Amino acid sequence: MGIITTTLKYDDLLALSKKRNVPNVTDITGYVSGSATIKKGSESFQMSYQGVMASLLNIENSKIEKGRFFIKDEDTNLSRVAVLGFNRVQDLFPNEDPIGKVITVKDVNFTVVGTLEKRGSAAFSSPDDMVYVPIFTAQKLLLGIDYINFARAKIDSEENLARAKEDIKKTLREEHKIKEGQEDDFSVRDTAQALSMLSNITNVLKYFLASIAAISLLVGGVGIMNIMLIAVNQRIREIGLRKAVGARNIHIVSQFIIESISVTLIGGIVGIIIGILISYLAAIIIQTLGYTWQFLITWQSMVLGVSVTFFVGLIFGIYPARKASRVSPMEALRYE
Repeated sequence: MGIITTTLKYDDLLALSKKRNVPNVTDITGYVSGSATIKKGSESFQMSYQGVMASLLNIENSKIEKGRFFIKDEDTNLSRVAVLGFNRVQDLFPNEDPIGKVITVKDVNFTVVGTLEKRGSAAFSSPDDMVYVPIFTAQKLLLGIDYINFARAKIDSEENLARAKEDIKKTLREEHKIKEGQEDDFSVRDTAQALSMLSNITNVLKYFLASIAAISLLVGGVGIMNIMLIAVNQRIREIGLRKAVGARNIHIVSQFIIESISVTLIGGIVGIIIGILISYLAAIIIQTLGYTWQFLITWQSMVLGVSVTFFVGLIFGIYPARKASRVSPMEALRYE
């Protein structure tokens, strides 16, 4: 469950964590985010960081690889400690133990107290690329703000999700002194809503790409038809000769349809090979950037691609083939 707002305060999270307000919340953490030049000795790196609470490990099911995470007291006492995501350990301390070492974020020194196990990408971000510091430290020393960007709460069971959402809304309205009839200055979303929003975005992209593919097939089909019409005009004498020695219309139609299908199949197979190579290259690049991306090409997709090209060649080859079959043998043999 996520709460996205610019008016959310640390005291709001304390109110939400109280059982009398939201009985079904088992834990909650706030987040503030930023990007800064992070120094290790004489080396400088541009990296993202997050201010979080000690409860992050429980909320995100992250695991410590070395050292420890923040303790509750460090959330609010401006402690200058940091925990590194997996990739940040590789960037900052590739050949040494980072525990106890000092990094500098916006000219503020932080002691590394722990590192996290590798998790991979999550949605559009990767916890492995993050530097974590206590939330008050990030607010006061790094960002100069007094609010929290968003929060995540963990609910005891899926059956209590709807009730927990209503309790959260009620509690925040009371904390923000929002009167009845006034609009909320916050939003509450559960995981299902977030997935639904993401699904809507991917559906829009899917339909957009499908329309581009349909237009491409139409243009390609028209191109095939034009090529076959040119071939008919250039081979009129051949058509007339075949008819003169006994070829029937069905033979002429079959010949040109087979040629049309052959041209489209060759183009389709070449396109499939190029698509596989591009997909493989994209997977390598994305994995190099630290995200989990599986290279997967199914035989069903290749069969579908070949089938589509077959039918494009068949459909757009019919008109040129019928035109060729209607050529008169006498006129064709006199054609120059």
